[in-house]
Amino acid sequence: MLITLLPMFDKDLKVRAYSVFSQKSNQFLNPLSMMTGVNDGATSVPGLSILNAMGIETISEDSEVFIPVSNVAIFSDMDSQCEGIAHDRIVFLLDRTVPPVDMYVDRVKQLREAGYKMAIRKIAVSEFVDYAPLLAHMDYVLLNNKKIVIEKAKIFFARMYPMAKLIAGGIETMEIFEGLKETGGYDLYEGDFYRIPVAMGNSELTPAKVTYLQLLKVVNSPDFELQAAADVIGRDPALTISLLKMVNRVVKTAQITTIRHAAAMLGQRELKKWINTVVTEELYSDKPSELTRLSLLRARFCENLAGVFELKMQSEELFLMGLFSALDAVLEKPLAEALELIQLAPSISNALLKHEGPLACVLEFMEAYEAGDWPEVSRIMLLRNLDIDPIYKAYEDALIWYKMTLVG
Repeated sequence: MLITLLPMFDKDLKVRAYSVFSQKSNQFLNPLSMMTGVNDGATSVPGLSILNAMGIETISEDSEVFIPVSNVAIFSDMDSQCEGIAHDRIVFLLDRTVPPVDMYVDRVKQLREAGYKMAIRKIAVSEFVDYAPLLAHMDYVLLNNKKIVIEKAKIFFARMYPMAKLIAGGIETMEIFEGLKETGGYDLYEGDFYRIPVAMGNSELTPAKVTYLQLLKVVNSPDFELQAAADVIGRDPALTISLLKMVNRVVKTAQITTIRHAAAMLGQRELKKWINTVVTEELYSDKPSELTRLSLLRARFCENLAGVFELKMQSEELFLMGLFSALDAVLEKPLAEALELIQLAPSISNALLKHEGPLACVLEFMEAYEAGDWPEVSRIMLLRNLDIDPIYKAYEDALIWYKMTLVG
């Protein structure tokens, strides 16, 4: 099983939902899986089995979770597959392969009566009239913002389907998001825009960010010293408190006398990992929270893929590569300029900037996987003879690790 999560934001860039997109097998080894509906199976919904395996709280603390459902799987026994998951947290996502005929309309009604929510996507404007029987029972309608005149859509849906919330899909840049938000009419927004810098230039860094970058530079230098890191930590009260809490969790009987003492108790390896993780969260504090989550999931996922790609000796470098892969969006600077501020090892910089070197293959795979580009993921798996189970476990562990490390 392959799985990735796509966030949906409100106008304040708070995540309100996640879409779970999955693929059961390598598409090139199993061509039938490329056919809509076939890969989902006749009697199960992969997204629900994933929620049960991981626990819905691992994916989302309190947001709704959109689960794609095929024209076959919609008739499955959903209750038996939910196993205690609150129905109102689940939004079944349909597409145009589900026709607007009585048997499907009746099934949608049954699911809504059971407490589930419904959404539909990939319906062209020219099909709105034909799909009226289904649209009348949708809680959400996902629209392609490039093909919709939202002013007209607002009037149409307000008149015909006032209960449906509109989602703008496929938003590519923050500028487009801001324009759509200004126009109004959408309740949620989906796309890559949150990880793309608003502007590239010489944006000023706040004093706090300068401290964080100095600390990252210290711990990622070849001659990293605990005392130097401790001295930088001491300049920031929030980091100092966070370090002391971390040490007290690890060493229950710790009697800490100085920041240097606290750093020494963690040790060089653990201190470096803690700094790279926690400082990243602080560095991203004025950005969409999903950008922090994205960077940390990338870091852990890339680290977990080290064994899959026969790069176990470079697992720490892979962690850093994933962690700083979105640094341009955080600092609003070109990636090359952003990376100069922390001076990473050439193997990491070459992978991020030039897609060259031994780490680049993991970066390429991670980016395709994250986007749910299953044909490309399958192609790489086939060329490198990769098994699907270790990859799924690598992503699952990244989700669990993020929740344990940052959410608690």
